[in-house]
Amino acid sequence: MTDVHSDQILVEEYPASSPSLRLSVVTETWPPEINGVSLTLSRLVQGLCARNHQVQLIRPRQTRVDEASRHTGFEEVLMRGMPIPRYPELKLGLPGKRALIQAWTLRRPDLVHIATEGPLGWSALQAARSLRLPVTSDFRTNFQAYSQHYGVGWLRKPIVAYLRKFHNLTRLTMVPTEALRRELAAGGFQNVQVVARGVDTQLFRPDRRSDALRTSWGADADSLVLLAVGRLAAEKNLDMVLRAFEAMRAVNAGVKLVFVGDGPLRENLRQRCPAAVFAGMQRHESLATYYASADLFLFPSITETFGNVTIEALASGLPVLAFDSAAAADWVRHGANGWLVPVGDEAGYASLAAGLASEPARIAQASTLARSQVAQLDWQQIAWQVESLFLQTLGAAAAPVPSAQPASPTSPTSPTSQASDTRATNSV
Repeated sequence: MTDVHSDQILVEEYPASSPSLRLSVVTETWPPEINGVSLTLSRLVQGLCARNHQVQLIRPRQTRVDEASRHTGFEEVLMRGMPIPRYPELKLGLPGKRALIQAWTLRRPDLVHIATEGPLGWSALQAARSLRLPVTSDFRTNFQAYSQHYGVGWLRKPIVAYLRKFHNLTRLTMVPTEALRRELAAGGFQNVQVVARGVDTQLFRPDRRSDALRTSWGADADSLVLLAVGRLAAEKNLDMVLRAFEAMRAVNAGVKLVFVGDGPLRENLRQRCPAAVFAGMQRHESLATYYASADLFLFPSITETFGNVTIEALASGLPVLAFDSAAAADWVRHGANGWLVPVGDEAGYASLAAGLASEPARIAQASTLARSQVAQLDWQQIAWQVESLFLQTLGAAAAPVPSAQPASPTSPTSPTSQASDTRATNSV
């Protein structure tokens, strides 16, 4: 079983687990890859293992260095993959229906849960349906929203059609917010359920604030430090971060800006904003210290299904300025632990930022309320919620599966061939 760190809330605080389930979890991203899907899914798998479920993780093979440090608390089946265009640090799983049918025939899971909708996820859906295994899924990434930022906006409709077909062939689709549930339901997605995301409140906490780190940024006790965390890429709306920074610096010369993360826009942003600090990728305690040492979190992205950084910032005592969408819409209380701006109102975002810079006491007051809003979002609670939905799905498993036979999707990620590279490690 995977390790459960001492800073986690004990499983016993929640209802006891049901008899152990055999779960097969399929994903095309996994740590040490750093993104919201990999990090939150790994915490969920950890929570399910802690609740005495047997997890088989199916994912693309990573580098040898990555494999040497991989988790060992559950069985892994490693499939072939290839780098994702414009995201070379991530792998795209290649199709593997035949290999999955073979693996699941030898060791039949009670339920298959698919976290990503790429070629590997599609193969897993086909294989599970062939074996009449119950399937649930996650909707974790707004691929359709990303398309406009990469010059392929014309693909939005076929991408949505593929995603709708994919998820409607599963018995249940989990989403992180009520707003996304409503959006998908209006678009013809069926059986959509809300499951919140968790945050490690022992890792992300206000007392990690570091005066030494602030000094390294050129900030002192009177400085107002803005923080932006995430991939430095077009879909994150980082132009808005620069606009807000300039608006704030115009009324308060003590404003500083720190970017945490990396990506294709790093050099462009550095040239446009030489005054900013570019800290690169930060992990674990280092990332938590960055959050706690800043004064205001800028998060202008409107392409997120959730935005885990929002609740990480709040847990760290860091107020958030965001558009009224995704996690911010659920967890930021305007004027209390942060501020919300209507989606699309970029002038309003910059204007509100300038107003906060002229009255930094408002930011200091919000920091005292930031953490309380998300204190209950621990990962064991989330694992319990997901377990409940799995049991609900299995309880309805006697009902017929959707009758339409999956056809090859029109998405550009449509699978075309079978995988041949699999490997399993013994489960503990």
